[in-house]
Amino acid sequence: MNKNYNIYRKKMFMPEYGRHIHDMVDELLTIEDRDERNRKARVLIDIMGNLQPQLRDSAEYAHKLWDHLFIMSDFKLDVDSPYPVPTRESFDVKPVKQSYPGNDITMKHYGKNVRTVIKTIEKSDDQQLVQAVVNNLARYMRTKSYEYNQEHPNNEVIIKDIKSMSENGIIMDEEAINHIKSEYKQPFNGRNKKAQFQKKNNKNQKNNHRHAAQNRNK
Repeated sequence: MNKNYNIYRKKMFMPEYGRHIHDMVDELLTIEDRDERNRKARVLIDIMGNLQPQLRDSAEYAHKLWDHLFIMSDFKLDVDSPYPVPTRESFDVKPVKQSYPGNDITMKHYGKNVRTVIKTIEKSDDQQLVQAVVNNLARYMRTKSYEYNQEHPNNEVIIKDIKSMSENGIIMDEEAINHIKSEYKQPFNGRNKKAQFQKKNNKNQKNNHRHAAQNRNK
């Protein structure tokens, strides 16, 4: 790659149009007659549209092409555009900083929704509904706790966590929760199956060796 081509690549602001279009833009910058420069600029816009047909489906199709023309000229082209002439600063707008929720989640492994549900049922006077929701919530919390700790939690831990997140604002049937079993199923793992087969095979081999030794001693 020669030196001139390296310089050219640095000037290529929109490579999707190709080298020849950029050469035409550079040529526009050298035309002194304004009418001639305007005429060739409109011709070049038509050519750019043919090269980028996907832009036809977008809103303000022609406006985008004119913006691209000015970008490729490094905002130095002086022609009569049917749209406001963009500047470098207009394409260098810093994104607005987004604000994020400041709520602290003390038990992140359960997720934010668990705490939201607990706060919601605190306001309910229907104890039957509250207990049904708490039971389902406890099952969900067991699943999330297993995913996080890779071991099934004691139901007493789940009860303690619900009390903590509700600040003891929920009356619940602790005995019913203590009878809840995990519904989490370990995902299939081919390696686990292979390990079980190998373990069984090793056990069979040991039994065969033991039987062979017993036969020799007879």
